[in-house]
Amino acid sequence: MDEVFRALADPTRRSLLDELFREDGQTLSALEARFEITRFGVMKHLKQLEEAGLVVTRRRGREKLHFLNPVPIRLVHDRWVSKYAEPWAATLSGLKERLERPMEKVFEIYIRTTPERLWEAIVDPDIRSKYNFGAAMVVPELKPGAHFEMTAPKAEGILGEGEILEVDPPRRLVHTMAAYFSDEAKAEGTSRVTWEIEPVGDSCRLLLIHDQLREGANAQLYGGWPMVLSGLKTWLESGELLTTPGSLMWG
Repeated sequence: MDEVFRALADPTRRSLLDELFREDGQTLSALEARFEITRFGVMKHLKQLEEAGLVVTRRRGREKLHFLNPVPIRLVHDRWVSKYAEPWAATLSGLKERLERPMEKVFEIYIRTTPERLWEAIVDPDIRSKYNFGAAMVVPELKPGAHFEMTAPKAEGILGEGEILEVDPPRRLVHTMAAYFSDEAKAEGTSRVTWEIEPVGDSCRLLLIHDQLREGANAQLYGGWPMVLSGLKTWLESGELLTTPGSLMWG
């Protein structure tokens, strides 16, 4: 948490995060053009944001794109702010994106666990429901081409469905996703979710990529991921359930 607070203490770094909030997936050149400091200065600030986990980079061809990672801020919110303020204030529901290509959202979190245990927590329906708004991912057989449904006891119907595209335990899971939990989400159609697990010492780096989203997609589709990942981390590291607005929906 200390690295997050140190990173947020600088106004230029906060402005960089504001820029990525406004338009995610920007190159260094695009960000540099918006600040009256040198390219080296922008690079230095971005490096500190990356080290704090607030920015995640991905390569697309020859370009290096920078994405806002809201998960560390969500963890701060869950630990302190949500006890005293309106819980939904920290969600991304008000975010409006206008990009020239389909949207891609990237989330990163480090969890003190093994790849095998993390994989199990992602694919096991009973465990998944503990941190995924009470919803379980039900698939007859976890293999490419298999169909799955998202269900919950308190839901009036299925909350979503999709197709498994790639299965490489305990490292990578890729599936499509069509969400039905609201009319707005249902209208967005099908997108894609990728879970990538990388062991790092006694922990794992989990990278969640939600892409193939239409331009200006409703934030309901991806705004809940920080809560999901925070709940996953809490459960794996402590065995406790993290109470968030999402966890109260269908749990």
